[in-house]
This record gives sequence, structure tokens and C-alpha cells, in this order.
Amino acid sequence: MASEVKIFSGRATRYLAQKIATDFGIRLGEVITTDFADGEFQPSFEENIRGDDVFIVQSTFAPADNLMELLLLIDGARRASARRIVAVIPYFGMARQDRKDKPRVPIASKLAANLLTAAGVDRIITIDLHADQIQGFFDIPVDHLFASSIFIPHIKQLGLENLTFASPDTGGTRRAAVYAKILNTGFVICYKQRAKPNEVEKMYIIGDVKNKDVVLLDDIIDTAGTITMAANIIMENGARSVRAFCTHPILSKNAVERIEQSAFTEVVVTDTIPLKVKSPKIRVLSTAELLADVIKRVHNYESISSLFRF
Repeated sequence: MASEVKIFSGRATRYLAQKIATDFGIRLGEVITTDFADGEFQPSFEENIRGDDVFIVQSTFAPADNLMELLLLIDGARRASARRIVAVIPYFGMARQDRKDKPRVPIASKLAANLLTAAGVDRIITIDLHADQIQGFFDIPVDHLFASSIFIPHIKQLGLENLTFASPDTGGTRRAAVYAKILNTGFVICYKQRAKPNEVEKMYIIGDVKNKDVVLLDDIIDTAGTITMAANIIMENGARSVRAFCTHPILSKNAVERIEQSAFTEVVVTDTIPLKVKSPKIRVLSTAELLADVIKRVHNYESISSLFRF
């Protein structure tokens, strides 16, 4: 007998899971989470999942309870005899800790991968990992999706005459180059020197932005310090306009305030993380349709890479 698809969610990403289930054409599965007085919690599947393909949607942004809840849901599904358990992690947290950048520190993204595997997950679906090599931390299949399939059609609709892409740092050069190749444009790089984490000391532009409509690309916006500094410097160097397209809107501390006071025309993000504060300068594009399509393809053993051929 063919297995059914059932989609469930942790509490942190229920808003997105509901949209995914609607786009897929089924109702979101029922999960009840019991909170204990000491802060412990227990999620419970309130329907039969024996022999089903279970997709659990949960981004693992802070606090760490979001990761723990995902682990508990995976363990619960395994003990309930689900046929296959797929963790849909739109934003894979702790991904910036993907290597030892100084002595005596953990590699948190590898630890998270080990925990997910030990809990019993069979497959991971995620969007725009901070570092591609994190896929190698898993000994199970990882479907690494790209927000470019959402962003590129939107950029085309803007009809920017002198479009140029930009990376806010050297680490994002490959991303900017890929977008530039797809849309047949140029790209520039912002070179930054950090005084300490989350604080940029100096920034320079490598390339020409004069009279250009510049689109800055990044995977996350945390405090927005780097990307707003890049926007301001780009405009100071003669650009006609500057926008940002960033997948994961962490938006810590006064990030929204920085964006509103910056030179940005708009900042486009996705809904992998819920916005804490709304702003007229921030536009949200949904990943629900993309994730619903990928869930359908995973269930039917169909190609996923074809979604990202432009």
C-alpha cells in the first residue's frame, strides 16, 4: 500500500508549515506540545502516522529550544513507526559555526547534524545553507535548495535597466557571480575588515557601481551592520539605487532600525524566519510553494535539481 504524506510543524515555524500544507493540498497535521513548570516540554502527534512519509517543518533559529523541539518530534515520529522522516529546516541555525576558527571552540553545525541523525531523521530539506560544505556533515541525503528560484523571477519583474549584483563580503562572491551569470550582468564585491564579530571597521568596493541599480545578495541578515554599510558606500560611489535580497531575516538587536535609516530602496527576504518587527522597507516572499513542490518530489522520487535550472 502506498504511503501517505503528512506534514507537521514545531511551534517556531507553524505559520510557514500551514502555508506549505495548503500549497501541497493537505491539512497540517495536529501536534500538541505540553509545557511543564520547569521549562521542559513534550510534543505529541495527535494522529496515526504508522507507515507514512512524515515531513516535520521547523527552522532552528535561536533559542535552542527550537532545535530541541525538532529532535523530539523526530524521535516521536520514529517511535510511532513512521515509514520515512524528513526534517524540513528552512533556516538551518548554528551554520556559521562550521569550522574551528580559533582554538578550543566547537563546530556547532556538525554537532547539530549528529543530533538530527541520532534522533532518527532520514533526510534533510533546507534552504541556502551558510556554507555549502555543511551538507557533508550529514551521512543522510540533504536537499539543499536555493532562494534564487524565488528571487530571480522577482528581480526580473523589477525591470532594472542597469542591474549589477553585489556581495557584501568576499565570502558571498560565488553567489553574486551565479546571479550575474544567470541574468547576464556584472557584479561587484564589498571588501570588509572586522574589528570584532558583528562589527565592521572598514569597507571598500571592488568594481564600478556608478549609475547602476545594485542588488546586494546574502544568505542572512543578522544585525544588518555589514549590509547597510555596504548600501551606503555603494550609493556614495554613484549608484542610482540599491536593494538587498537576503534569504534569512534574523534581524537581531536594532537591525530593522538600521535598515530603515539606510540607503536601501527595499530589502527583500523570505519567510524562513518570522519577522519580529514589520517595516515598510522590508518585503517578504514566501518559500511555501517551493517547499511544497520539493516535498511532493521527494515523496515521488522525482528530480529536485530541475527546479534550479535557469
